[in-house]
Amino acid sequence: MAKTQYYVPVGPIHPALKEPIRVEARVEGEKIVEVDVKRGFAHRGIEYMGMKRNAIQTLYLSERICGICSISHPYAFVVTAEKALGIEAPPRAQYIRTIIGELERIHSHILWLGVVAHEMGFDSLLFWTWKGRERLLDILELLTGNRINYSVFMIGGVRRDIKESHVKAIKDMISYYRIFNEEMKEVFLSDPVYKARTRGVAQLSKKMALELNAVGPVARAAGVRMDIRQDIPYDAYADIDVRAVVPQDIVGEARGDAYDITMVRLYEIDQSLDIIEYCLDEMPEGKLMAIPNYVALLAKIRRTQGEAIGAHEAPRGEVIHYIKFDGKRDGPSVWKVIAPSYNNINTWAPLLLGAEVADIPIVVAYIDPCMCCNDRIAVVRDEDGRVIDPATLHRKAVEKTRKLREELGVRT
Repeated sequence: MAKTQYYVPVGPIHPALKEPIRVEARVEGEKIVEVDVKRGFAHRGIEYMGMKRNAIQTLYLSERICGICSISHPYAFVVTAEKALGIEAPPRAQYIRTIIGELERIHSHILWLGVVAHEMGFDSLLFWTWKGRERLLDILELLTGNRINYSVFMIGGVRRDIKESHVKAIKDMISYYRIFNEEMKEVFLSDPVYKARTRGVAQLSKKMALELNAVGPVARAAGVRMDIRQDIPYDAYADIDVRAVVPQDIVGEARGDAYDITMVRLYEIDQSLDIIEYCLDEMPEGKLMAIPNYVALLAKIRRTQGEAIGAHEAPRGEVIHYIKFDGKRDGPSVWKVIAPSYNNINTWAPLLLGAEVADIPIVVAYIDPCMCCNDRIAVVRDEDGRVIDPATLHRKAVEKTRKLREELGVRT
């Protein structure tokens, strides 16, 4: 006798989701036997807007793609724009960029650790980690003036310097997180409840990670030694021997589950602290901008025909930007963005098959998804497979609303 299957929709609005996405699952008892992931609920048209502005305005628009990792997209944008324009940021600016990028990596990893704890009902751990994260946000505010959306990067350099008075505060912060991270390792990696809820859950093999084009900590947890800072070093990373953190280097093997990704992120915090300390000690003197005058910068963009692809290893994985300047205007004629969540969401369906319903929030949180980074338009087709144009879609929506009002007896 065939077992009864039930349809369980999760999202696009759900307490376990902080952003809109839809996971449609069919279950037998508590076991998931079929799953489909639907995205496209967060289209804001940022790429389109960016091609209607000058390059400096588009740079700060890129900072709004993701609210948590608000340096990731500006970092990829400036690296790409500089390649297309044939300019190079001064060495001091490159080191400052690297420091800001690693500060963001630490705060993003700590935020993720708290979110995963929250998804399994471990809210005391959420509050403890987020309290510890405040020290780092205070440093970012000291350096940039903001706790988020730092507005510090510029094409050809940075807008703010790290002064001698800032160095002591940063080094004190490093000392604080050396201790705090050891405490987090003890709690997350040794706690029997956390280990029981993550070991063997969301288990991604190395083969599957490569086939699904997983990136960042998701791929590294599966044992794939990949990191843009290691493979295609840029800015100060070119002076630092960055080695991708993988579980086999820590415990001798990689299982690729939620426990391993926790381990990878915790040890990447140590790595980031080392990088920041190195940059502070080896910081070169010099100017902050290749072209200090913004009017001159925009004039150069208007005279330049060029295109480039650039990448930054964000906390979630590689962020890739493509920019084309046509030599006719002071902004990009083409701008395309690919964020790590766009790759990593591909892992959800295979990871959820055979899992328990209660594991859905953990699998979803496992990749640290950002729906706004997946800013893509949704294409709607009719029953014959033809694309429905905006006017027809609007007319159908109005007709449906009127029909619902009539059925419910609602007066207009």
